[in-house]
Amino acid sequence: MDRQTRIPVAVLGATGMVGQRFIELLQGHPWFELVGLGASEQHGGRTYAEVSRWRLPGSEMPASAARLPVVPCRPEALGGAKIVFSALPAEVAGDIEADFARAGVAVFSNAKNYRMAADVPLLIPEVNADHAAAILKQRKQRNWSGCIITNANCSATPLVMALKPLQEAFGVKKVMVTTLQAISGAGYPGLSSYDILDNAIPYISGEEEKVERETLKMLGRWNEGNGFTDAAIVVSAHCNRVATREGHLECASIELGREVEAEEIITAWENYQAEPQQLQLPSAPERALLYRREPDRPQTLRDRDTGHGMTVTIGRLRRCPILHYKFALLGHNTIRGAAGGSILNAELCASKGLI
Repeated sequence: MDRQTRIPVAVLGATGMVGQRFIELLQGHPWFELVGLGASEQHGGRTYAEVSRWRLPGSEMPASAARLPVVPCRPEALGGAKIVFSALPAEVAGDIEADFARAGVAVFSNAKNYRMAADVPLLIPEVNADHAAAILKQRKQRNWSGCIITNANCSATPLVMALKPLQEAFGVKKVMVTTLQAISGAGYPGLSSYDILDNAIPYISGEEEKVERETLKMLGRWNEGNGFTDAAIVVSAHCNRVATREGHLECASIELGREVEAEEIITAWENYQAEPQQLQLPSAPERALLYRREPDRPQTLRDRDTGHGMTVTIGRLRRCPILHYKFALLGHNTIRGAAGGSILNAELCASKGLI
């Protein structure tokens, strides 16, 4: 892509935690130029610095974003953008995102509304890059020139990334996963400190269902004639909220399609090279998956920022007395599982000429 002609982009839901991640990650992006910020109408066109309190640790509000006006999430208010990255809550995302798609804008959404739609890609570029072709059918069926592309639930994303090389090499039949999910997954202000400090909560509304359903779509197949076909895998999820700030740690047990040795599994992870790495997309980490051999890794605090938050770290592979193997994995929920994942999706689609 010609770096001299950057694509103008906007962020919807710009004042929230994921919206701020988008703004942070888009600074200095070689392909995309942030030109607009959308949020609720109550902000009345005031600048981002006036209406938003920057909450990301380790960084400051970018000066270029601070000067931008915050406008309503309507296509006419953000008419200069060819791509919008949506961090809107599901309660309002559906109609707004469809309005932008009808107006000819490519929408990269973090909301759940369209993830399971029959013509909408649920995309992780290292897993199912070919699913992006569904955009063409979507435009034809819905009679709009824009499109909607979704990224997965923030706990499903690292799990699916860890499963993909194993599915390709050995087949995967069953998955049981227990998640330990950071409080940032609940947005801001999320849970009160009284609820989460000194506590773990074994319930996140709708989360287990998302992991179980979305995994099958992403590991399934896309065919223009037949649409999406789910993978023939059984997935069972237990989802828990714990008192970590960012990073979702997960413990998985799997049954493979055949018996293999542990080193074969590790080799499949370590040698996995997917399309984003081959294309050298700007947000793609050098290694999508990193296996650590220390007995106590991955750890949330120490490993969530690997690959600038875009690498999934795996460890503790060992035999499972019920299924074949068990292991731990870790993904950064607001980067790989949210804003960074959406930006990588847009890079992939741009590289394929789909936007």
